[in-house]
Amino acid sequence: MALIIGLLIPLLGTMLGAAFVFLMKDEMSARLQKSLLGFASGVMVAASVWSLLIPSMEMEEGSGAWSVFPAATGFLLGIGFLLLLDELTPHLHIGATTPEGPRSHLSRTAMLALAVTIHNLPEGMAVGVVFAGADEGAAGLSLASALAVSIGIAIQNVPEGAIISMPMRAAGNSKWRSFLLGSLSGAVEPLGGLAVVLLASFMTPALPYLLAFAAGAMFYVVVEELIPEASEGEHSNLSTIGFAIGFVLMMVLDVVMG
Repeated sequence: MALIIGLLIPLLGTMLGAAFVFLMKDEMSARLQKSLLGFASGVMVAASVWSLLIPSMEMEEGSGAWSVFPAATGFLLGIGFLLLLDELTPHLHIGATTPEGPRSHLSRTAMLALAVTIHNLPEGMAVGVVFAGADEGAAGLSLASALAVSIGIAIQNVPEGAIISMPMRAAGNSKWRSFLLGSLSGAVEPLGGLAVVLLASFMTPALPYLLAFAAGAMFYVVVEELIPEASEGEHSNLSTIGFAIGFVLMMVLDVVMG
C-alpha cells in the first residue's frame, strides 16, 4: 500500500498544479514561471544527490575506492539514455516554435505531451527506485526517505503542472481540456516508477546502478531544459533564488524523514 501511495503522490502534485487554470485568468507571469522553474531544478538536483547518488555509493562502501564505480557508471548511462530519447522522439517544448527530434506529422499538442513525458519519466524512475531500495533494505534508504523523495517530487510537480496547463489555456483550449492535458503529463511518473520497481525486484545487484541511472536522467532534464529556460531573458535572478529554496527544501526533507 505504501508503494502505491508513494508512486501516486507525484501525480497528485501535477494535478494540483494543472488545476491552476481554474484559479488564474491570465497567462502565468514571467517572474513566477522563472521562480518555479528554478525551484523545480533545485528539488531535482537535491533529490539526485541525497536520495540517489549517495545511497548508490553507500551500498557499495565495502568495495573501497571502487564504491564510486556503480554511481559513476549509472549516472552516465542515465544521461545517455535521456539524450538518446531526446534525439529519437519528436517533441516540442513549452514556449518553443520549432520541434526537436526527427520530423513528424504529429500535432503540436501531441509533441508537447511527448516533451513532458521525456521530462517526467526520470522523476517517476527516481521515486520507483528509492522505494525498491527501501524494500531491499539498502544502506541509506528507508521507507521514510522514499516517501520524502515522493513528496519532494510532488512539490516540484505543482509548478510543473501549472507551467504546462496555463499555456494550453492561453492557446485557446478550454479550462477542463487544459487541466486534463496538464494532469496527464504526470501519468508517466507512476508507470515509470512501477516499471523500475519490477525491474529492481529481479535485478537486486543492479540497484546501485539504477539509483545512479535515475540521478543521471534527472540531471539531464535540469541541465538540458530547466536551467536554460529559467536563465534566458529577464528575471533570471528569481530562478536562482527558486533553485536555492527548492534545493534546501528537498535536502531538509531527505535528512529529516530519512
